[in-house]
Formats: sequence, C-alpha cells, structure tokens
Amino acid sequence: MDATSAPATPSVANDGGGPWARTRLPLLLGGAAAAAVVLVAVRSPYEPFSYGICPSVLLLGVWCPGCGGLRATHDLAHLDLVGAWQANPLWVLVVPLLLAAWVRWLALAARGRPVPAAPRWLPWVLLAVVVGFAVLRNVPALVPYLAPV
Repeated sequence: MDATSAPATPSVANDGGGPWARTRLPLLLGGAAAAAVVLVAVRSPYEPFSYGICPSVLLLGVWCPGCGGLRATHDLAHLDLVGAWQANPLWVLVVPLLLAAWVRWLALAARGRPVPAAPRWLPWVLLAVVVGFAVLRNVPALVPYLAPV
C-alpha cells in the first residue's frame, strides 16, 4: 500500500439513525392524533358548549364542512357508526383514508423508503369535495341528510 491510498474501511449504510429516527415523525403524529381521539372520547362534545361553538354557525348561521366532526369522532371512538354518520358523513369517509395513509407512511418510513409526493391534482380535488360538501349540507332539501344532528 502506498502513501497516497487510504486504508480500506468497511462501508456502512447510512440508515438515518436507525428505526426510531426513521419512524419518529409518523409515530409522534399518530400518538398526538390518538391522544386527541381519547380526549374527545372521554369528554363528550354532546354537552352544550363543551368545546365551544363553530364560528361559522355563530356568525353566519351555516354549517361548515367540519361541523359535527367532534361528535363524529366521539361516536367513532365508541364504535357508533350511525351516530358518527349523522354528525358528519364526510368525516366518517375521510377517517379510514387518513388511517390508511398514516399506516403506509409508517411502513415506508420503517423500511427507510421515501414517501412519494402526492399528485398535483389532489389538493384541488380535496378542496372541491370540501367546498361541495359545505354547500350541499346547507341546501334546505338536503339538510335532513347532511346537516349535523
């Protein structure tokens, strides 16, 4: 070996600090979401003003897309799917999608694989769904089906 060549060193793959470092963010976010669900499950949003009142209802007299979301979360935590659907059907449809996305994120992070970027059209579709739901749940003919109970 001559003086200009460096000694051979074993190649160590940089895994970013191990499994905890790779999964820390999805686990912390999942833990925070679980803690929030436990809070809503324990402290009922069905008691008047327990979490305040929606500013949209207070100021404008219309239901926003999130109205009934706390009650729906409370009902889902107590496995009352019918009650959750009556409180906010959009949230009942979104929760399983969020859970699936979180599980996928966690699995990819655990394997050290990058999470692919969301399609560029996705935010626009989500915005259209949320705005459409907000409009439809305030149409008088649809109030019995989409307004929070």
